[in-house]
Amino acid sequence: MNPSAYSSIPVFKLYGEQHDWLSPDLLHCKTISLRSRVHDWEIRAHRHADLCQLLYVHKGRAQVEVEGQLHVLEQSAIQVIPPLCVHGFQFSPNVEGFVLTLAAPLVAQLQARLGGSISALQRVASYPAGKDRHYLNNLFSVLQSEYVGAQPARDMLLQSLISVLLVWVTRQVMVRYESRQLPQRGREYLSQFNQRVETLFREQPSVEQLAHQVGISVAHLNSICRELAGRSALQIIHQRQLLEAKRQLIYTPMTISEVAESLGFADPAYFSRFFRRLTGTSPSAFRTDRTDNSSPV
Repeated sequence: MNPSAYSSIPVFKLYGEQHDWLSPDLLHCKTISLRSRVHDWEIRAHRHADLCQLLYVHKGRAQVEVEGQLHVLEQSAIQVIPPLCVHGFQFSPNVEGFVLTLAAPLVAQLQARLGGSISALQRVASYPAGKDRHYLNNLFSVLQSEYVGAQPARDMLLQSLISVLLVWVTRQVMVRYESRQLPQRGREYLSQFNQRVETLFREQPSVEQLAHQVGISVAHLNSICRELAGRSALQIIHQRQLLEAKRQLIYTPMTISEVAESLGFADPAYFSRFFRRLTGTSPSAFRTDRTDNSSPV
C-alpha cells in the first residue's frame, strides 16, 4: 500500500469512534454480533494507533483481512491484530464470538510479566482453538460479563482473566516456533548420531549408548531416525555393520570368523545369522556370488 493510500485509512479508538477512549479501563470487550450487526456484518478497513485486538470466533465464519493478507476463520480460533495494522472483517450472520481490545499500556504490563521473551501480541497470527474451544469461549464469556458488570474487585479479576488468555496465546506461539525448529534440530541430532555410528559401529554400540551421547532419549532418537532416514536407530547401526561386512567379504581375504571378530561379533555363528537375516543369504554364499564383481557394494 502506498503512503497516500495508507494515510487515507481511518484511525479509530474503536471501529467508527474517533473520539477519545472514554472508559477508565485499559480494555474493551464486546460480542462480535453486537458491533458488527449494525454494520451489516462488515467492518471496513481501519487501524488503531495504540490498541491491540484479539478476535475470538467461536461459531460461524469470519474473513479477516490484515495488511492485505486474507485470513479465513471457519473453525474456532483467535486472531491477533497488533496496533497500526490495517484490518477489516466480514462475518457470517450466525457468527458467535468476542472482540477484545487492549490499550498499549496494558499490553506492555502483560508483556513485562511474561519477561518479554515472546511478543505474542506484536505479530499478526491466527491460532486455532482446537480442543480448547469451549475453554476459550467460557473464558471470553466470563471476561465480557465481568467487563460490563460492576462487581467488587472487578479490575483485579479482569487483569487475571486477560493474563490467562495471554498465557494461552503465548503457548501457541511457542508451540508454533518449536514446530518450525524441530526439522533442523532433528537433522542435527541425526547427523550427530550418524557420526557416532561411523566411529563406534565395530564396537557393537547400543542404541541407548548412542542416544545418551547425542543427548536425547531413545524414543526421541528413534522418532527422528524414522522421520528423516526411514529407519529405526538400530536399523541404521545394523546397516552400517552390514555394509562393512560386505566390503570385507568382497575386497579382503579375511575368513568369516575374522570378519565377524572385526565387527565386534564374539560368535561367528551369530554373525552369520545376522548377515542372513538382513540379506537373505549366508556370508560365504554372498562372497562366492560377488567375488567376480568388483563394483562397489
